[in-house]
Amino acid sequence: MPNPPSHDWNLTPSEAITLQKRLASQVEREDRFDPVRHIAGVDIGFEQKGAITRAAVVVLAWPPGVSGEFEPATLEIVEQVVHREPTRMPYVPGLLSFREVPAALGAFDKLTVKPQLVMVDGQGIAHPRRIGVASHLGLWLDLPTIGVAKSRLCGRHGEPGPARGDWTPLVDGREDELIGAVLRSRQGVKPIFVSPGHRVSLSTALDWVTACLGHTKLPEPTRLADRLASRRGR
Repeated sequence: MPNPPSHDWNLTPSEAITLQKRLASQVEREDRFDPVRHIAGVDIGFEQKGAITRAAVVVLAWPPGVSGEFEPATLEIVEQVVHREPTRMPYVPGLLSFREVPAALGAFDKLTVKPQLVMVDGQGIAHPRRIGVASHLGLWLDLPTIGVAKSRLCGRHGEPGPARGDWTPLVDGREDELIGAVLRSRQGVKPIFVSPGHRVSLSTALDWVTACLGHTKLPEPTRLADRLASRRGR
């Protein structure tokens, strides 16, 4: 298996695109992970008009603490961290991982509990060069990652059914490459976009996201990370 990447983050856009094309070939789209005892949710934000990148990571115990039907309250938060650092790259569409992943890595360095699965608020392989934030982070950490995005970056899809759990394929290119799924995570709300990040197949990614859905649109790991990230004064 390829070694996790090690590269400079301060690149020009053209250098970053060249690197993305090389790293995309290292992304694993099949399942390869240890038994899951902890799941991490990751959310990235910005402060001071984009000058500071803020990464939040929440680690949850798995399986839920009580038997029976899943309820969000049964997922125990075992650790949560926020890491801030100067933003390294201006906003460039398609290159968000170079802007966001360095801060996420700083947050993971602060963790004392290692997760076996990571859900990222962002794209996995549902990216023009097949390496969004979730894939890039997964490669660097050598951990299974899943992209859970609120909007589409690329690809085509139909409308998923109205019921929670309904989904439709997200495809791209002339050969309709399958790059993700458009999932109705809650009845009556807009769908979310699920894609493999690294070391996870699409079917398994869908299973995990669905298993972690509570009463809101987002799966609990990324919902809690988003909530933590929004506490800018703490």
